[in-house]
Formats: sequence, C-alpha cells, structure tokens
Amino acid sequence: MVLDLLAERAGIRLSPGKGARSRAVSGEGRLAGRRVVLARPLTYMNESGGPVRGLLDYHKLPATDLVVVHDELDIDFAVVRLKRGGGEGGHNGLRSITRSLGTKDYLRVRVGIGRPPGRQDPADYVLKDFSATERKELDLLLVDAADAAESLLARGLEAAQNEVHPRS
Repeated sequence: MVLDLLAERAGIRLSPGKGARSRAVSGEGRLAGRRVVLARPLTYMNESGGPVRGLLDYHKLPATDLVVVHDELDIDFAVVRLKRGGGEGGHNGLRSITRSLGTKDYLRVRVGIGRPPGRQDPADYVLKDFSATERKELDLLLVDAADAAESLLARGLEAAQNEVHPRS
C-alpha cells in the first residue's frame, strides 16, 4: 500500500517486467529528487529475495541503495521507523532478501503493525485484514510511511530519522 502511494505521488506506473524483472511489477521515475525504481515482488513474501536481486542486477544498483518497505510486528501499530541493516526479527521476507543479497546492509522503512493479541500465531496475524479501529488510522499511517521513505531518499538516513522518529 505504501509502494502504491509512492508510485502515485511520482506518477510511476508499475507493470510486469521481463527476464530478470519478470517476478516483480516495477516502474522507473523520479521521487524526492532522485531516480528510483519502485518494485513489488510477485512471489510469496518469504521468496522475495530472488526478485529483489534480479532487479538490482538488472538496474546495476548496489544493495546499499535498496530501500525495503515492510510491516514490523515489533513496532506498535501506526509507528514508522527507519534503519539500515540489522536483524530480520523473524521476518521471512527480510530473511529472503538478506540471503539473496548476501548482506543486511540495506535501508528499511519499518511500518509498525504491533504484536498479535493473546496467543495468535504471528503468521496468521500478518495475513489478516486490519481491524475496524486500525482501518480508521490506516490512511494516515500510509502517508506517514510514504513521507518517511521520501525523506530518506531526499535527506539521507540520519536526517530522515531525526525527522521521523519522535524525540524521547
């Protein structure tokens, strides 16, 4: 959903690729003053590393330029955080990307969805629809995450973190 909002803002049309790009929809354009390739793997999330690697190779981009937008169980719902590298925290999509790239050194826009209630299986939780309460906040969360991604592109990680992360 964040990717769709970024594509809309930049006027980028996402379409299926060919060859190394065939396992993703992608589009090129300018966002936050930079040339970008926006892409969404068409594989299952836990197999997203292959399409990401194929796109980076095709566009001759280093992993350090990759920005992955993903859901994050370990952050409260509607909170956005930025970071480079680190662990995958059980996120199979990140694990797949790290394995395919051979590095954890890529940027992340972490979109908080919170922990599952009670003893609900996290895998079931991430696949369920948002609750009625969450849906009321969803549009604002998507805007916040897209704004954070644009700030990251425009200003770099540290400046974007200072802007996005609340002061404690």
